[in-house]
Amino acid sequence: MILKQYYLGCLAHASYLIGDEASSTAIIVDPQRDIQQYLADAEKFGLQIRAVFLTHFHADFIAGHLELRDSCGATIYLGSRAEAEYPFVAVKDDDTLDYPGLRLQILETPGHTIESISILVFDLNKDQEKPHAVLTGDTLFIGDVGRPDLRASLGWTANQLGGHLYDSLHNKLMTLPDETLVYPAHGAGSLCGKNLSSDTVSSLGDQRRFNYALQPMSKREFIRIVTADQPDAPAYFIYDAILNTREHATLDKNLQKVLQPIDLNEVLAMGDAGAHILDVRDSAEYAKGHLPGSINIGLGGQYATWAGTILGRTKPIVIVAEPGREQEAALRLGRIGFDHVKGYLSGGMEALATRPDLVWPTERVSAQIAAEELATTDPPVVLDIRSPREWIGKHIAGSVNIPLGHLQERIGEIPRDRRIAVHCAGGYRSSIAASILHQHGITNLIEVAGGLAAWEAAKLPVVSEA
Repeated sequence: MILKQYYLGCLAHASYLIGDEASSTAIIVDPQRDIQQYLADAEKFGLQIRAVFLTHFHADFIAGHLELRDSCGATIYLGSRAEAEYPFVAVKDDDTLDYPGLRLQILETPGHTIESISILVFDLNKDQEKPHAVLTGDTLFIGDVGRPDLRASLGWTANQLGGHLYDSLHNKLMTLPDETLVYPAHGAGSLCGKNLSSDTVSSLGDQRRFNYALQPMSKREFIRIVTADQPDAPAYFIYDAILNTREHATLDKNLQKVLQPIDLNEVLAMGDAGAHILDVRDSAEYAKGHLPGSINIGLGGQYATWAGTILGRTKPIVIVAEPGREQEAALRLGRIGFDHVKGYLSGGMEALATRPDLVWPTERVSAQIAAEELATTDPPVVLDIRSPREWIGKHIAGSVNIPLGHLQERIGEIPRDRRIAVHCAGGYRSSIAASILHQHGITNLIEVAGGLAAWEAAKLPVVSEA
């Protein structure tokens, strides 16, 4: 038996290849939309990909089930309560897929979503009675459980799904042996839970001991705890969850369509007509000079998640990138179903070499210089765009907290008669914020390079509300 985990850091997403060498069969679970790594490994192991499972309809990315179906004829498997436009095999409790050295057994584990399943993996050459592992999707994470509040607009309340989640955990997953390995679909950084570990595998016994949500409690208390203090879910989550149920164009076909160079004049015209001009360069490069009106979401961070949070689904996207990185930018947008890219600025920022009038800088200053400005008689307003939980933990005294995901809707709260000093934790999000402020005509600002980490490294004071 082969069990290989693939971890995509920018989306904190884990997917899996399960292989049975005796029958030359591979099964892929919760694949990302760009499937080349699964195809390459199946070939390396001498396997044919015959099945693809979605443990549920993911909200934070578009799965690669249609890509695997079209590429290698894989049969799609979904939980029995799933509804989808494309043909699939519905699986229910105790259904099995049997191979000479491998058995997969289904557990229906609703809670995060109503159609959620977990998959028991038996290595028949080692133990035919006890599972080697369980692939839990978003039902059970390392250190957390799946949030039950993401399907409110699809007819399920958080309390209803929270009750299902409690039953799935206590009546099914927690009945498994302690030594069963737990392989979830997400890790730290995912917005599908609030306390995910950076570990990507654990034993059920360790989770029984250390996972806060698995400690003894009533169903009512469990629902209260798992529905409280969940992070904001980006608007694209519902869109992705629905798109994963639909027949849609595959990633390779879309990339052929969208990777088109566009000259500067046309990019400017598209920007004037309302298109998103998405600059994906590093924040330091963006600060040196960028197209007015562009939004900076750098490839070096949680690019797709923030693009899905900040950018609209109805406006076309034009990419500004370092030459050679346009495909990466479009592909990573495609992973969340943002297929409405119209192309990229031909030549990148070099296209503006003769148009210095179109190059705007962002004033970035060190933490020490920002502190000196704050000590003057007319100090800037400190805008902290981290999450409320981060702000409560520690912040610069007197700072205003408007989380980045809400900045556009709360832009009216930003004073226009004061200088603004914007910062985040390390500098990635503050560059996004500065570009949004510029879009709205708020240009009398400084961005604190390195964010609160640089502030603390300079031995400058912070306060806490905790």
